Amino acid sequence: MNKDDKLLHFMCEKTKELTESWYNSLDKSDPNGIYSSNDPAVIKSIKQQNYEFHKRFCTLFDQSITEKDFLESFEPWVVSIARDKNHLETPIHLVLRELFRTQDQYLKLLNEFVEKKPAEYDRETENQWRNSIIQTFAKVLVWFTQEINNYAASQLEAQKEMILELSSPIILLNKTTGLLPLIGEIDTVRAKHILQHTLNSCSEKGLDHLFIDLSGVLIIDTMVAQQIFQLINTLDLLGVKSTLSGIRPEIAHTTVQLGLDFNDISITSTLERAITLKAPLK
Repeated sequence: MNKDDKLLHFMCEKTKELTESWYNSLDKSDPNGIYSSNDPAVIKSIKQQNYEFHKRFCTLFDQSITEKDFLESFEPWVVSIARDKNHLETPIHLVLRELFRTQDQYLKLLNEFVEKKPAEYDRETENQWRNSIIQTFAKVLVWFTQEINNYAASQLEAQKEMILELSSPIILLNKTTGLLPLIGEIDTVRAKHILQHTLNSCSEKGLDHLFIDLSGVLIIDTMVAQQIFQLINTLDLLGVKSTLSGIRPEIAHTTVQLGLDFNDISITSTLERAITLKAPLK
């Protein structure tokens, strides 16, 4: 691509003007999102973010900057916008709309530059510049949407981890006795998490007895039943005795079908009975 210092300076001198023009032409009637905000701090922020974009984009025509360096200069901007709380709460089609409007600004700016010196640049050079603007915006748009998707996926994974942590709490009944109340559906993923989390918690808390209450669990498949059986056996190896309570008939039937041997495991019908049969908690 032909790069030109005159075009570079022309565009760089327009950055602040582009930001003000862009903001003044915003459709502020959108009911949701950052662009309709009346908060002075938010308005100042989006103007600064827009200005930071222009400072980077105008260097597209800088002869001293390679394409790799140009794209690397955009990374902080793309990442910050993709993770910005106000932008995340804005419908993605509105964000993309504003990026396309910014692209139009540059195409119009290019026309303005060429029209001032019609004899200085041929049509081929003009088309190269126009295509470069369009292709570069396309790269930034794809990059931006990928970054949003990656960030959303990482946030979702973190939330899943938090939910899993909260779904298998070890409640201390005294210094050496704990309770693991299991509620809701237990799939294979959750069962594996319960196994690892429970072992770690019992070891960290120094427990010697754990009540595992299943009264809030309606269904357990064969894989999950095996995980619970493995949990009890592993706890026993760690010196932690277990008492199972609240096993429903359907779950009992599953364990029988699997041939799991619970003969050496303390089992009671209810949690209340389990606690009563154990030595008084202090």
